[in-house]
This record gives sequence, C-alpha cells and structure tokens, in this order.
Amino acid sequence: MLNSSTFTHSLSAEYPRPQLVRPDWVDLGGQWRFEHDDDDLGQDAGWFADPSQFGQTITVPFPPESPMSGVGEPGFHPVVWYSRDLSAADLAANGQAEPGSRLLLHFGAVDYRATVWIDGHLIGTHEGGQTPFSFDVTQALAGEGPHQLVVRAEDDPHDVAQPRGKQDWLEDPHVIWYHRTTGIWQPVWLESVSAQHIDQLSWTPNVPCGSVAIEVELYSRPAEAVTIQVELMFDGRVLARQSYATASPRSRTVIDIAHQVNGQAFENLLWSPEHPRLIDARVTILAEDGTAIDSVSSYFGLRSVAVAGGQFMLNDRPYYVRSVLEQGYWPESHLASPSAQALRDEVQLIKDLGFNAARIHEKVEDPRFLYWADRLGLLIWGEMGSTFEFSAEAVSRVTREWTDVVRRDRSHPSIVTWVPINESWGVQQIAHDAAQLAFAQSLYHLTRALDPSRPVISNDGWEHAESDILTIHDYSADPNELDASYRDTASIRDLVEGIGPAGRRLQLVERPVDGQAVMVTEFGGVSYAPDAPADSWGYSTAISAEDFERRVGGIVGSIRRSRMLSGFCYTQLTDTLQETNGLTDANRVPKLPMETIRRIIVGNEN
Repeated sequence: MLNSSTFTHSLSAEYPRPQLVRPDWVDLGGQWRFEHDDDDLGQDAGWFADPSQFGQTITVPFPPESPMSGVGEPGFHPVVWYSRDLSAADLAANGQAEPGSRLLLHFGAVDYRATVWIDGHLIGTHEGGQTPFSFDVTQALAGEGPHQLVVRAEDDPHDVAQPRGKQDWLEDPHVIWYHRTTGIWQPVWLESVSAQHIDQLSWTPNVPCGSVAIEVELYSRPAEAVTIQVELMFDGRVLARQSYATASPRSRTVIDIAHQVNGQAFENLLWSPEHPRLIDARVTILAEDGTAIDSVSSYFGLRSVAVAGGQFMLNDRPYYVRSVLEQGYWPESHLASPSAQALRDEVQLIKDLGFNAARIHEKVEDPRFLYWADRLGLLIWGEMGSTFEFSAEAVSRVTREWTDVVRRDRSHPSIVTWVPINESWGVQQIAHDAAQLAFAQSLYHLTRALDPSRPVISNDGWEHAESDILTIHDYSADPNELDASYRDTASIRDLVEGIGPAGRRLQLVERPVDGQAVMVTEFGGVSYAPDAPADSWGYSTAISAEDFERRVGGIVGSIRRSRMLSGFCYTQLTDTLQETNGLTDANRVPKLPMETIRRIIVGNEN
C-alpha cells in the first residue's frame, strides 16, 4: 500500500494504474479460495453466497493454468470461481475511515466475463478479458466484517468470437498458440476515494504549440461548480499551474508550457527513447471554498508521432524504428507478469539488446509495463488480442473492448502506433468479403476518432485496408531475397501490385507506394534450441550458435540495408512454449552474447 502523499515515478510503478495514482489503496493479491465449475452448476447452487465448497487455493493474479497460481491446470475449464475475505484490516489499510469516503474495487483484467458478489449480493458484471473495470462497493462493505468477495469468471475455450489473441482453442498449445488465460490475470485492489473524484484523465501533447490538453472525467456531475487545478513539474521545478471551473462531469482544457516558448531550448523537454523525459502532474478537484476534494498524481511525455515523406516521424524528425515482437508470456505465469519487477526487467532487456521499440503481439499489456516503457524509453505498438471468427457478435465485442483499450492507454508517450487487427485474424476472408473489409476500415477510423494523434495500422502484415503505415510480414530466410524485395521503390511496388511474401495481397484499398512509410513488421523467426523437443517450431532453423548468429545477422543486415524501409520488427524476443525462435530462451537468457545481438540490431547507428 502507498501511504505517502508525495508521489514519485518509483511509487507510481507499483500502483496498478500508474497514470492516475492515489495514496489510499490496498493490494488484494495473494491467496484466494478457488474452484473449477466445468458443468456450470455453481450459479444455480448459490456458490456466490456460500463458497465453502471451494476446495482449492489460488494465488491471485496468476491464471489457474499457470504454475505460479498454485493450481497449474491448463485443460478446458470454462467456468472458475474465486473467493476472498475482506477483513477489517484490509479496510483500515485502505483509509476507509475518512468521513464521506467511497470504496472502489478495481480489477486490472479478468478473462473473459466476470460476475462479482459481496456477501452474496451482486455487485456487477464485466465483459472483456483485456480491459479494467471497477465497482463502487461502499455500501456493500458497510458494517462489521469480514466481508466475503466472490468472483465468477467465464471463459469458453471454444468461443472464437471472444477476443483471445494467442490463446489456443485446442487443449494443448500448438504451432504459434499458447495456453489459455482464464479468470483474474492482472491486479485486484481496493481504493479509498472521496464521494466526488476523478474517474479518468488523459493527456494529449501538442509539441508545435508547446502545450498539453488534459481531459478530466469526474465520477458524477457536480451539484455545484468545482475547480480543476493542474500543476506540471519536471525535475523538481514547476512548469505550469492552471485552474479552471467546471460544472460538467467531463471537461477539457489546454495548458501552455512556458518553457517551450524558447524555440532554441524546446527540445530539452521532449520525450524520446534516447531521452525519456516525463513531466509529472498533480490534478486536484477544489470545492467552491477552496477545499481539496480529490487529488491524483499523473504524468505524460511531451512528444509527437506522425508519418510524412515516406518516414516515421518522432518529434517531427525521421526516426528509424528497431522493434522486436514481444509476446509478453512467461513459463511460470503465462500472460500475467510474474512480478512488477519482471515488467521493468523486460523493458530493460529489450533496450539492452539494441531495440528502441517493441510490438506487443496479440495482447493488451499490463499498464505497469507501459509505465516502464515510458520511464526507460521504449516505443510501443499497441495491439488488440484478436478474435478468430467474423460475426456480428465478434464485431460488437472487438469494437467495445478496443475502444476501452485505446481510452485506457492513449496517454502513454511510449505508445506510438495502434494495431487493431493483425494478419487478418478475425477477418480471414477480408479480400473477398466486403463486410470484413468494412469492419477493418471502421476500426481504423474509430481508432483515429478516439486518438487522432498516432498512426493506425488497419491490418498489420498484409491485406491492408486504409493504413497510415504499409507494413509487411516477410519470413524469407535468404538475405539476397530480402535485398531484392526491398531494394528500391520499384521492388516494393512489385510486391504491392502482385502477391506479397506470405501469399496474400498487401493492400486492398488502393494507395500509391510512393510516399508511404514502409516497414517490415515481422521477419526472422530463426529457431535455435538444441535441447528443445521435436515439436519445436520456427520459420527456419539454426544448427549451432555460430549458424544462429550468421542467419540472424544476415537477414537483419539485409533489412537494415534497405533505404526504402523506415523500420522493422524482428520475430521474436523470447522462446515461448513450442515457439523456439526467440533471441533469448523462455527464461530471458540471450542465445548469443548481449553485445553480439546488440551489434546485429543497431548496426552502424551511433
């Protein structure tokens, strides 16, 4: 629990929602009672009121399929139940004694559909396995405890209209799909807030104007006008203070940063991977008499991203993207991080290997990972975990959940590109079905409407609808073939006008190649794992460390030699289950000396 009114980056890193931090909260992770409900009998049997038959113990927030959960059962289990007592000590540690305060129960993510009860009374439900949700549980937790918190999670392994990413529909992982993640897999916590409080906030920097827009969403419409006070700080000095009155539950204002008036010094505050400068913020609600009603700590990065002149632009300058495909999967905890520290270590590992970016693949990552990408300086491509079918239900689910993803993460300076669809997953007939193409187009425009400040890729890798970057997936193991494909504009035009490397058309919405920013966003995939089982998988295979270095160096070198490409994404960072095509093994141990991998990735860049 945070018990200091002074917030710093290090404190923010522990809080499950690092861009909206308060001091009064308590982590509910740890030992919970647990039970599978394969026949879905629990609801009718009233388990929500009497969980005494829960015979197992699970460590939250690790999915029950994972070893760290203490359950370690990866088979088909479509319904699971959790129970935990909320003690008087939990409530006291949360600061609930404050007069007039409210208690919020937060879930970082529960896959896929959650129902929550306290003391047998329904609190609420949520659908969407990759997004957070909260309930006001003040009345439910009134009176003497302990109180009984019960969660039912439903995750049908055969429902391929659920956004599920790389979670396998078969019982055992195969090819590029992994164990399922059922139930709670991100933090659960209680937070004490005032009756009127900040529910959401977001930041949109404007580098040319030297300003930032803040949007504040209050818990409810104020009975009378309140004042929102914003203070911005960098390196211990105040950059700006601004207050405005509002009687609306949603408000927006623009804050000028005086430091940016000096055009010769404006770059000193800009955020980039090389200089990950974060501007701290304190946002406070003041009553009419000046009393502070609520106060939160936040931060943002002053930076811009765009595509212009065939280049990816960071802070209005061409920026070459050296990215790696990040599955965000650990052997002991699966899609959940084994610890908060592991998230920091992952970002640091990616940077140490020479990359300046990561593409989070078929997963919506923990906000604490994004915090470390912000803090340490790593560009992130934010991607949706896909469905596997196209239907009205899949369209509805993806649209709703993707909207929540973009709204949750749009203030992170590290996120520079949005990817709602990857390789036509969920729209497998997009080249032949006008409805599927319309859906990809609609997601592109929806994303641009929610966040016009970043490029959007409608369908990464092939069969693009409208996209801001032309991205290509090419797993050729021959450097000479890659040289020929990306030598010049004419070569790339031949790919676009014909059939792409994966046997798919690259663009379904016609657009000239000239002037487009082009990236190879999946390539490599060289398998090297001498002790791996026979079903190990990769796009090509190395037989020794020397052969692995030669193969990876050859294909990365070829991609880097192309003057037509503005970036790349190598597949992949780590071995993951049967996928043995990582630059490191599953435990994050590099397969070559760190310096060797870094030299290959960075090339001749300083």
